[in-house]
Amino acid sequence: MTLHITGDAAADRLLTDDPLALLIGMLLDQQVAMETAFAGPLKIEQRVGSLDAAALAGYDPEAFVEEFKKTPAVHRFPGSMAARVQSLCSAVAQDWGGDAAAIWTRPASEPADGAPDGLTVLKRLKSLPGFGEQKAKIFLALLGKQYGYTGDGWREASAPYGEDGSYRSVADIVSADSLTKVREHKRAMKAAAKDGAS
Repeated sequence: MTLHITGDAAADRLLTDDPLALLIGMLLDQQVAMETAFAGPLKIEQRVGSLDAAALAGYDPEAFVEEFKKTPAVHRFPGSMAARVQSLCSAVAQDWGGDAAAIWTRPASEPADGAPDGLTVLKRLKSLPGFGEQKAKIFLALLGKQYGYTGDGWREASAPYGEDGSYRSVADIVSADSLTKVREHKRAMKAAAKDGAS
């Protein structure tokens, strides 16, 4: 399994290999192009030297914002998004022992009973800083469609983003063609919302 989200092989490899990178990319995915958001973790790692949750959470906040501002910027809103990344990393460090993948792999009960179900993972994602209902559902769909997560009921819990054969979100991007289809869907949704508001 290799993700193909950013169009940059190194950034996509980091997303594929590092669950925290993928989680940070999803957090950054607002008010910037998806490729920019998901390329952010590689920029952070290159500039800060680490993608360790505790290290990022404890990084000097002002210095972290400066790293976000360097050209090319990690995000168009460096101050607020740097703070959100640090809050997310703090939660991963404190609640999940620094292991982002534990959010979707740690059993819901002891003794271990396998992967937690989709509703459990959705609830865990929604408890993270910066993850509302929609972002949590999209990320859950991404885990199920492309990241090997097989917990019971993940498609239902991530609806409508978990729907098979849809092109609604980053969860559906596996090629340049699918990226185009997702962009077309997003444009259509914005147009419909605009028409409904007028």
